[in-house]
Amino acid sequence: MPIKADCHIHSHHSGDSDAPMRAQIESALSAGLSALCFTEHYDPVFPYENIPELAPGTFDLDLAAYRDEFLSLQEEYRGRIRLHFGVELGLQPHIARELERWTAAAPDPEFIIGSVHVLDGRDPYYPEVFAGRTDQEVFRSYFEEVLACVKAFHSFQSMGHLDYIVRYGQSGRDALYRPADYLDVADEILKILIEHGIALEINTAPLSKGCRECNPASLIVRRYKELGGERITVGSDAHAPGKIAQYFKTAEQMLLSCGFRYYCVFDHKEPSMLPLTE
Repeated sequence: MPIKADCHIHSHHSGDSDAPMRAQIESALSAGLSALCFTEHYDPVFPYENIPELAPGTFDLDLAAYRDEFLSLQEEYRGRIRLHFGVELGLQPHIARELERWTAAAPDPEFIIGSVHVLDGRDPYYPEVFAGRTDQEVFRSYFEEVLACVKAFHSFQSMGHLDYIVRYGQSGRDALYRPADYLDVADEILKILIEHGIALEINTAPLSKGCRECNPASLIVRRYKELGGERITVGSDAHAPGKIAQYFKTAEQMLLSCGFRYYCVFDHKEPSMLPLTE
């Protein structure tokens, strides 16, 4: 069957979205989904001092307020769509102990995406990250940062948008991105994910930004399969209604071409495998 679960979306509880939770749910119903996982941003140590455009605390998370609204809507929509309570956790190697403390003290999220949003003290969304370096140099630096993160911390269920950096390449986004050039580092990352039972996320958002492929690129997805990886989650990274489940057919076709027959949804941190085809 087609992919029916969007496991990476945001609402007004994330600092970079103003979407009402209800509107996101209604969008998921309109898209024919059977499950939706909210994954609100939490970047506990974010370099606001290097990004004057962002107000300090933008990527903090009021977990209690988020949980209260979620539980109310979960009850209201019971029987119509399965709603899951998740967090997208910002990874940095030097805060691994803080992340461990947070995950131990906050047992409520049933699904945690681990994502790297910071490189060299900046968010790659801003072009300063690329100043004085080629796209390829920054891409490699980002892969090395992801590797350092997953070596230091692995208390999460899915690796978010593994090659996220290529969305922001200065020479036409991912125009200069050749995934094979980074497989030496990517292989190390993938082996750690597999060792710890961490899923690989297929994030479809870059397709709406002019990129050629999802995050990560199909070559990396195929390599994950070759190394023994089986757990795949799929997310649109939607920050607004109407973006839910975008390009899921493209993701499905890519996964099938890479040899996958199942994707998964996490329920209380345990994966349920769902078929990609009937």
